[in-house]
Amino acid sequence: MSNTIYTNNNSYQLQADVCVIGAGHAGCEAALAAARLGLQTVIFTMNTDSIAMMPCNPHIGGSSKGHLVREIDALGGEMAKNIDKTFIQSKMLNVSKGPAVHSLRTQADKAEYSRQMRHTLENQENLEIRMGEVVDLCTEEMEDADGKSLKKITGVRLNTGTVYHCKAVIICTGTYLNARCLVGEAITETGPGGMQRSTYLKDALETLGIHTRRFKTGTPARIDKRSIDFSKMTAQYGDPHVVPFSYSTKEEEVQIEQVPCYLTYTNEQTHEIIRENIDRSPIYAGIIEGTGPRYCPSIEDKVIKFSEKTRHQVFIEPEGRYTNEMYIDGMSSSMPDDVQQKMYRTVPGLENCCIVRNAYAIEYDCINANALKQTLETKAVQGLFCAGQFNGSSGYEEAAAQGLIAGINAAMEIKGEEPLVLKRSESYIGVLIDDLVSKDNREPYRMMTSRAEYRLLLRQDNADLRLRKYGYRVGLISKEQYDHVVWKQEAINAEILRLKNTRIGAAGVNQEYLQSIGSSAIRTGISLADLLCRPEINYKNMVGLDPMRPRLPDEVTEQVEINIKYEGYIERQKKQVEQFNKLENKKIPKNIDYDKVLSLRLEARQKLKQLRPSSIGQASRMSGVTPADISVLLVYLEKYEIE
Repeated sequence: MSNTIYTNNNSYQLQADVCVIGAGHAGCEAALAAARLGLQTVIFTMNTDSIAMMPCNPHIGGSSKGHLVREIDALGGEMAKNIDKTFIQSKMLNVSKGPAVHSLRTQADKAEYSRQMRHTLENQENLEIRMGEVVDLCTEEMEDADGKSLKKITGVRLNTGTVYHCKAVIICTGTYLNARCLVGEAITETGPGGMQRSTYLKDALETLGIHTRRFKTGTPARIDKRSIDFSKMTAQYGDPHVVPFSYSTKEEEVQIEQVPCYLTYTNEQTHEIIRENIDRSPIYAGIIEGTGPRYCPSIEDKVIKFSEKTRHQVFIEPEGRYTNEMYIDGMSSSMPDDVQQKMYRTVPGLENCCIVRNAYAIEYDCINANALKQTLETKAVQGLFCAGQFNGSSGYEEAAAQGLIAGINAAMEIKGEEPLVLKRSESYIGVLIDDLVSKDNREPYRMMTSRAEYRLLLRQDNADLRLRKYGYRVGLISKEQYDHVVWKQEAINAEILRLKNTRIGAAGVNQEYLQSIGSSAIRTGISLADLLCRPEINYKNMVGLDPMRPRLPDEVTEQVEINIKYEGYIERQKKQVEQFNKLENKKIPKNIDYDKVLSLRLEARQKLKQLRPSSIGQASRMSGVTPADISVLLVYLEKYEIE
């Protein structure tokens, strides 16, 4: 618990190491990471009932997002463990495609997810939950290593006047900062789900030179299950065998009775109602100021921007086991109440639906993440970190990933240890953060597999092999967990080598077995590794040709099969990563004067001065910086090093 300090004027002051502002998915991961690394941590929330709340779709994972959850778990985060305890349906997506895009998606029991995460926070050593609004940031002036004046965080002040002195602050306000919810012309100044918004922190940020901008997102209506005719919809069931999200969850623990979802569609009648009332939508009436997510449009946007489509998918998903509220995925809206009622009732199965909660759009303040270092610390204030939707991203998974990294790096800075900066060549988290801090994102950022250049290497199935070492290095992964990953990698390598060195001949018994599993005959001797490259053959059905194989767990044989089948592609991407790392390792001096770099275009010079990239690799990914500019910069740096 925080230590109380009384000053001469008897004002109430307390002491902590880390203060986390906001208890959403980013805040929870940040606070848990800092506390587990031994720092006295306080997490502030506007309402303790909103801890890890899921105001939008109550699911975790999905395309690319499932990769993030696995990586969070590999580093020692909590999200994967929590959803394994609270899911009600689980599906592996994209199984008909290659392993690079396989992504686990689980439907959560919304209330239980929040309860379980709160329980984890409440029982975490070194962590204190405090309900209250942070209205100001306390700083002091200091000098950096180059003698330049710099502000340093020293604490936070609540609206009650209480001050918490601390060494680091992590802002995770999500969509609560100056938020307002819109249903037609009805505007309510609240955060998601009617929760109290944060009002005054923006002024404190502006005073420190950290400017905000307006983004928007939205959510569909919730409908009473008893008013839905599911017979007019197509049931969507979970996988018969559930794969857990967390590497620490045993498979037998997640084989539970699952709850179905349902699929239906909008139609021309739905679209006509929307077109007739489009002027009443705050989005099209000019009432909404913020920029919304391109990849998660409202139903109004879908109808107007994709007018050639005669229908759009609508998924009816349960909010939990013990509620009748159903989430109408695919029909987020900010239309007025009466229009919502009309348009939802045109959808097959929803003809008599009763709305429990209206769909709404929400506007909120966030920052341009260009103001951050790759550690997620602000460039303007030492010890001030930011994470989650406050950084201009969207999604629970993106938020949790940033929260974990911010929590780790706040702890590393306080301890005087090396920060954790993941490269985009080794993790989706690295891609996410690099895109946020390096690119000019003018809309809420959403993670997608297409954003990862090396996605065949960054599969969700090998997140532990890629990232456990970092979790162990910072202190969130135990030696036992790390030793298991080391053993696993050795077992994978040994089995691949054995399969490459084990050959079978064209004997009749082998030909018969190949025929029995639907494969063609062999004409001469062949290694088991080469045989495994055939699309119709997998590690399990090859057992009849491999009587001497060792007994290995599925987590090992899965990696063996993927590495052999995709060996050529994997080796090609590894070579690409080598080239990438050369640019990443080419560091740019912090004190470089871009005005002295002759032949740089004006736009490139302005962007480089503004963002101050740490490496040539990061500079090459900035908008407004061309390959020609990078060549000029490389030549200058060679001269700079000589001098």
